[in-house]
Amino acid sequence: MTNVRVRFAPSPTGDLHIGGVRTALFNWLFAKNKNGKFILRIEDTDEARSTRTYVKVILDAMKWLKLDWDEGPGNDGNLKYSPYYQMERKEKGIYQKYADELIAKKFAYYCYCTPEEVDTMRKKAHVNRIPPKYDGRCRYLTLEQIEQKKKEGKIPVIRFKMPNTGTIILNDIIRGDVKFDNFLLDDFVIIKANGIPTYNFACVVDDYLMEITHVLRGDDHISNAPKQMHIYNALNWKMPEFAHLAMILGSDGSRLSKRHGHMSVLEYRKEGYLQEALINYLALLGWSTENSQQVFTIEEMKRKFAIERCGTSPSIFDPMKLLWLNGEKIRSKDPEEIYELFVDWINYTGNVKLIENWDTELLKKAIFLERDKIRLLKDILSLVDFFFNKDVDYKEEAVQTVLTAEKLKDIAKIVLTESSIRLSKHYDFSAISLEKYARDLAVEKNIKTSQVFHPIRVAISGRKQGPSLFHMMEVMGKKEVIRRINITIDKFFI
Repeated sequence: MTNVRVRFAPSPTGDLHIGGVRTALFNWLFAKNKNGKFILRIEDTDEARSTRTYVKVILDAMKWLKLDWDEGPGNDGNLKYSPYYQMERKEKGIYQKYADELIAKKFAYYCYCTPEEVDTMRKKAHVNRIPPKYDGRCRYLTLEQIEQKKKEGKIPVIRFKMPNTGTIILNDIIRGDVKFDNFLLDDFVIIKANGIPTYNFACVVDDYLMEITHVLRGDDHISNAPKQMHIYNALNWKMPEFAHLAMILGSDGSRLSKRHGHMSVLEYRKEGYLQEALINYLALLGWSTENSQQVFTIEEMKRKFAIERCGTSPSIFDPMKLLWLNGEKIRSKDPEEIYELFVDWINYTGNVKLIENWDTELLKKAIFLERDKIRLLKDILSLVDFFFNKDVDYKEEAVQTVLTAEKLKDIAKIVLTESSIRLSKHYDFSAISLEKYARDLAVEKNIKTSQVFHPIRVAISGRKQGPSLFHMMEVMGKKEVIRRINITIDKFFI
């Protein structure tokens, strides 16, 4: 195989969405697997909707996902292929040069029809039950007619002259041969009246000049393939290989939208998903290994990825599976790593003040205790915040069912009062020793162990549920445990 060069070419007209990320990922994995180059190109020819703000959103998302590009914005040292913004390329006259060449070869022509006239043509064709396309009237203008149009001040578009007969066949890596009837294809615009190239023309010119060897993209682009292939043929350019990836659908089988979950990739970052979990999950949408492996490291994905193993059936986006996978990824890490990821998330979301007074070492220990319950990085806040509250935040249900319930109140008072006294003299404050103390107290008072465990838990955390009680006590420390028990006694039993 020749030196592989693939590209991801988003339009900066909105956030980078899940479908786009999957396309970027598969191109990136393909390049890594083949020791090729991954190019990022910004297709910003939609002047009305393209903004630098959205360019930044795209770049930020790609950087967070660690889908590093070999060439592109911020990495355009290769002058042979730069610039990587289409509007910058337009200003250099790149697209007009090849449009003029197509006109000279009689593969394109000036069209002076107004948008209203073209719309009327399409509506008429629809009524007559024929393909609703431009009828090609300007392709037959004489030089005299063209000169007259110019004198009248009419500004033309440039249309590609599509063959009226025959077929063109796309040899797709994933789908095999796909046949298109030329009669159904339009004489489409390649240069608009304002001189800006259209998508189907600009991407062909750029892919050729950037020496792209493989075009991996969503199957919503299949309809663009014959138009682009005709341009390649007209300019006598070697065509890249094409692979069209199956769509991603929502759980109800409809096109993925906001009602199925977050569309913007950076929303997942704000929620506390790990980059590697999102990458892992998106890799499963349309690609599989022979043994149907589900959990991958990044290096495994690079090594095992094969575009030939991508399917033709749409994939279903399952938010719950992504959430499960994110939890798996978090639990596979040690507390130090989880802590670093949590701090990064805190900084990204601007919630630094929430933890600015938290003791770092205590936070790491608390994370270790609750690691198995963490599914999202944001979960850490609510799981461990009680360790750092000066005042116990008593949950109403916990108080009513454990401390103040009619049949349990007296028992809870005894347990906490005895614990305040005895634990202050308890030398070994390890989890093992504390558990023995609690069980011995239950035997001594002839009560259930739960009648000892629960009051202590609620007294020091304010909650009925949480990490292992005795490990929690050990991490919290003797002084703090006793302080909280005394606060609880004063609040509910005096």
